[in-house]
Amino acid sequence: MTDAVAHDAELDASGLNCPLPLLKAKMALNGLPSGAVLKVIATDAGSQRDFRTFARLAGHTLLREEDQAGVYRYWLKKA
Repeated sequence: MTDAVAHDAELDASGLNCPLPLLKAKMALNGLPSGAVLKVIATDAGSQRDFRTFARLAGHTLLREEDQAGVYRYWLKKA
């Protein structure tokens, strides 16, 4: 499968429950320059709401999200 969006860093948060995927994503974004794209892979269904809200509140851009058989992928562009 090809990546839907080019990304600068990837975080695999599979198997982690809320709020760990989001906390790890925040930490990963902190280490990236503005405009960089972080791809996050998660298996927590609650992560959909979390990432949408986080992107809106933090000013980051959620470029794309996918849900494939209980695996969620997010591409966040750092503000």
